[in-house]
Amino acid sequence: MSLGRILIFFGVIFGLTLGTHYYLWARLIRDPMWPSPWRQVATVALILLALSIPASMLAWRTLPRNVAIPVSWVGYVWMGSMFLLLVLLWGGELARWGWVKYASMTSVDGGRREFLAQLLAGGAGAVGLALSGWGVWSAIRPVEVKRVPIRLRKLPPRLDGLRLVQLTDMHVGLTIGREFVEDVVQKVNALDPDIVAITGDLIDGTVEDLGHSVAPLGNIQASLGTFFVTGNHEYYSGADSWLGFLQTLGIRALRNEHVELEKDGETIHVAGVDDWTAHQFGRGHGADMARAMQGRDITKPVVLLAHQPVQFEEAREHGVDLQISGHTHGGQIFPFGVLTRLVQPFLSGLHRRGDSQIYVSSGTGYWGPPMRIAAPAEITLIELDHEPVV
Repeated sequence: MSLGRILIFFGVIFGLTLGTHYYLWARLIRDPMWPSPWRQVATVALILLALSIPASMLAWRTLPRNVAIPVSWVGYVWMGSMFLLLVLLWGGELARWGWVKYASMTSVDGGRREFLAQLLAGGAGAVGLALSGWGVWSAIRPVEVKRVPIRLRKLPPRLDGLRLVQLTDMHVGLTIGREFVEDVVQKVNALDPDIVAITGDLIDGTVEDLGHSVAPLGNIQASLGTFFVTGNHEYYSGADSWLGFLQTLGIRALRNEHVELEKDGETIHVAGVDDWTAHQFGRGHGADMARAMQGRDITKPVVLLAHQPVQFEEAREHGVDLQISGHTHGGQIFPFGVLTRLVQPFLSGLHRRGDSQIYVSSGTGYWGPPMRIAAPAEITLIELDHEPVV
C-alpha cells in the first residue's frame, strides 16, 4: 500500500473517530449537563477511549506484544461498546424529536428538557454497559459445538453419518491466541471427524507473528484430511506465506480444485475456491468455480468450501450439492447483521435452493471487538446422510 493510501486511510479513520466521539460527548455528557466534577471526568475518559481506537490499530507494529495485547483489548472492547451506544442513542433521537416537537407547542421548562437528556443518556449508558458485558462474556467463553444434520440426495447410503467439521473466521491475532486454537483442536478431535474444513479468515497477521499460535492446527486428526480455502483476511496478511505454512502442518489448501475422497468403497468430492475478492490481489489468486468443478464425476456428491455466501449462486449453476461458508459472523453484534444482509444473501444457518444447499457458520472466533450478541461462536459438526428421492 502506498504512503498516500495509508494517509488517506488513517485520515478517514481519524475523521470518523472524531465525529462519532463528538456525537457521543454531546448526547452523553454535554446535553445532560451532569454536575462537576463528573462532567470533566467523563470528558477526559471519552477522549482517552477515542485515542484507544487508533492505538489498537497501530499496536501490533509499534508496541511490544505484552503491551500491544492490553492496548488492543481496550480499543476493541470500546469499539464494540461505541457501536452499541450509537444504536441506542439513535433510537433515543426519536424520543428526543417527539419531546422537542411537544415542547415547542407547550410551555415546557428547561429543567424538564435537562431531565429528558439525563434519562436518555443514563438509559443508553446502562443498557450499553450491560450489553457490552454480555457480548464480551459470549465472545471469550469456550466455543461450543453446533450439530447440523444435512441430507444430500447424491450421498451413497453407505456414507450415512459422514462427519464434517467446519472451522471458520477464527481470526487468530492479538486478542485470540494459541490457547484458543489448542482448545478448538481438542474439541474437534473429540468429534472423531472424517473431514475438517477451514473456510477462511483464519488469521489477522503474518506467519512470523502468528505461526506459533496457529501451529496446533497441525494436531487435527481427520481420517480423510483437513482442507483450507482462503478468506479475504488472508490477503491482508500474506496469503502465499500462509498457504505455505499451512502445508507444513498437513493442511491442504484447495485453490479452485476438488479432491476425491473414499470411505467404505464410496466416493465424495470436496472442492474449494479462492475468496470472492481474491482477484483484487493478483499473483494468480481469484475464485474460479468452473476450474474447481472441472473433470469431476457429476453422479457423486460435491461439498464446496467457499468463504463467502455470495458465491452460492455460481455454485448452484455448477451443480454443487452443499456449500459451506462463513464470513458473516452471523452479524456478530446485533443489529450489525442487518447491514451484513445488504451484501450477503444469507447471514447464518442452513438454506436450500432447488437441489443445492448452503450452510453459513456464525464463525469460530470473532473479528475486531471481542463481543458476540445474539450470534454465538461455533465449531460446526455437519453430519451427512442420504436423502431418499420421493
